[in-house]
Amino acid sequence: MQLDLIFTNAIIITMDPSRPTARSMGILNGRIVGLDADLAGLTAGEIIDLRGKVVIPGLNDAHCHTAWFGLTLGEVDLSELEDLDQVYACLRAAAETQADDDGGWLVASGYDHHRFGGQFPDRAALDRVAAGRPLFIRRTSGHGGIANTEALRRAGALVDGCPDPVGGRIVRDAAGRPTGLLQETAQALVLDLLRPYPREVLVTAIDRATSRYASEGITSFTDAGIGGGWIGHAPDELGAFQDARAAGRLHARAQLMPAIETLQSDSKAGLGLGMHSGFGDHMLSLGPVKIFLDGALSSETAAQTEPYTTGAVNQGYLLDDPVTLQRQMTAAHRAGWSIAAHAIGDAAIDLAIETFTQLRALHNGQPSLPHRIEHAAVVRPDQLVALADLGVAVAPQASFFHPIGDAMAHSLGGRRAAFTYRAKSFLDAGIRLAGSSDRPCAEGTALRSIQAYIDRLTSSGVVFGSAAERLSAEEALRVYTVGSAQATGFSRDKGQLGVGMLADCAVLAESPLEVPTDEIADIPVLATLLGGRFTHHRL
Repeated sequence: MQLDLIFTNAIIITMDPSRPTARSMGILNGRIVGLDADLAGLTAGEIIDLRGKVVIPGLNDAHCHTAWFGLTLGEVDLSELEDLDQVYACLRAAAETQADDDGGWLVASGYDHHRFGGQFPDRAALDRVAAGRPLFIRRTSGHGGIANTEALRRAGALVDGCPDPVGGRIVRDAAGRPTGLLQETAQALVLDLLRPYPREVLVTAIDRATSRYASEGITSFTDAGIGGGWIGHAPDELGAFQDARAAGRLHARAQLMPAIETLQSDSKAGLGLGMHSGFGDHMLSLGPVKIFLDGALSSETAAQTEPYTTGAVNQGYLLDDPVTLQRQMTAAHRAGWSIAAHAIGDAAIDLAIETFTQLRALHNGQPSLPHRIEHAAVVRPDQLVALADLGVAVAPQASFFHPIGDAMAHSLGGRRAAFTYRAKSFLDAGIRLAGSSDRPCAEGTALRSIQAYIDRLTSSGVVFGSAAERLSAEEALRVYTVGSAQATGFSRDKGQLGVGMLADCAVLAESPLEVPTDEIADIPVLATLLGGRFTHHRL
């Protein structure tokens, strides 16, 4: 029998406890057929001597926003700026050079107010640099945006008595005038003027984003919210992923979470023709349905049982009445969907736990895919026990530690920061912990997130939260491979390099288990294989 590909002279980290390392690996028809002695006497169409390079299972980002990330790659980038004058200059240059099409819109991404001492751009200044064009700045967190006067006018937000939408706020000054800052669902007032994005625009965005993933060793991802709500880009967003796949422009395996708004009002029906979690194949499938229960720590809109420590008394807020949110989750579950509940503050996590407990009592057995809590940030000790009992998977983000860790710790205070964005205690409790970035809300390179799980360092060089939550290098790599596979329902096919598993892997110049922690993020990714085919090749 001739195989398609054999790697020889490699350091293979399998993540399989029964066979943790190997030196050679054979691939046929997209799957691994043997390691080391299994390959004796076999030949292959291609044999590659890796000369001691390291092979790991393909990395799996279990919570990101792929089309959104791809769109940001074509927008005005503010992510490296730290001075408002630089922001205004960058936007002025874009207004002067970008074609005045798409209704004249200027869209920028990557604004993080923490880099600007908590300040937001002035609405009048944005009007001047935009020279009459509507302008919208997406905040890095995704939980708000900044609009200039023309954008607010087109959105109807300047009309006297314009109400705040359910689950959002039009921030106003002391005189009641909109400042331009739109929190949570209020940003949809502007985003709905830009949507729906054409299918080809989304296909191009998916192509850009997943090409980047391939260059970083990422072979699988879960897109956390498509098709509806403020997080989606078009009602036919699923179709854009299908088009990308058919055109060879989808460069990683995609699991898609439809926004709960995409489900039909009839609780007995599901998305489209009644599809539900698990529909699809290894390349493109439907995951849980995504619902937002609260906001974000960066904007202090995540719902807490205790006030934030900064400024006026504020505990954040749920994005709708809790009874309504529970009714939506129950209806989706009855229609065959697993639930991915965005819950960051401990009050939102209380609601998720209460709902999942009710679902278990009402409907015997576990769902086809595990219920999940996205972000699972402020998790009290009693909640940790409840999550373990429920068998819920969690997807927190170590990628937040460096950019906003200091600000989160300041907002929460030391006691609560110690149980925020846990890691080690999740593993010790037996909770399925998925590796994820929330990209583009944070820097999404998986190796950088693995490093962050190990050192937990903020931009000021201190450990975020509790040092007891640090992971070992092996644990952190396992989170981004085995953990993500378990949380997404693909543990039989992904996460390990063993006989019968999908041949999804990355070739690294060095081992993340051996180099100093502060060098993990910069390990060169020499190649990425998806089903035994190269999606990135620098060997």
